[in-house]
Parts: sequence; C-alpha cells; structure tokens
Amino acid sequence: MSDDRDEARQRLKAAVHYAVGRMCQRIGEEHRRELSRQVVAAIAETTFRQCDIFAKDLEAFARHAKRSTVSSDDVKLIARRSTALSVYIHNKSEELNQEQRNLKKKNTGKRKSRDTEESRE
Repeated sequence: MSDDRDEARQRLKAAVHYAVGRMCQRIGEEHRRELSRQVVAAIAETTFRQCDIFAKDLEAFARHAKRSTVSSDDVKLIARRSTALSVYIHNKSEELNQEQRNLKKKNTGKRKSRDTEESRE
C-alpha cells in the first residue's frame, strides 16, 4: 500500500515538474530569458510542496465541517490570502455554477417536452 502511494506521489511530482518546466520555458521565451535547470527544479519543488500543503488544508477544512468531500467553499477559503487567485477561483466557480444551472434548465426542458409528447399519445 505504501509503495503504491509512494509511486503515485513520484508520478505526480514528475508531472508537476514537467508542467512547471513547460511554463518556465514558455515564459522564458516570451521574455527572451533562459532559466537554469536548478531554477526550474526549485520552482517545481516549491510548487509541489505548496500543493501538498493545500491538499492537507483542504482535507482538514472538509473534516472540520464534518464532510468527506472538499467543496468549492473550501477551495475559496484556501485562496483567501491571494487576491488574484481568490478572484480567479471565485469567477471560475461562478462560471461552473452557471453551466450547471444551464444544464438543469436544458434537461428540465427536455423532460417537459417528453411529458407533453407522452400525454398527447
């Protein structure tokens, strides 16, 4: 069990390192700068550690609220110290909520038209 968890953690860490490397490369090209491997590795490690902290905090927030699932409110709470991140997460949350409302309206409309068709028969 522990080996599986360690392996999954290493795969996740490698994925974070890869993603950070790609972002650093893109940003470096935009600014005509090259970042050393050590800098990219340090940013990747910092990012991974911060994500680990976020994950543990999110679990704690959900547990404190006596829930087994992390909610969007937990994510908003984690981002409260970064105005830009908080605004971004709030906007994304609103977009997702609107999409869900639109899907419900669409599905309700389909149900009503089916009910109408069935009652005609």
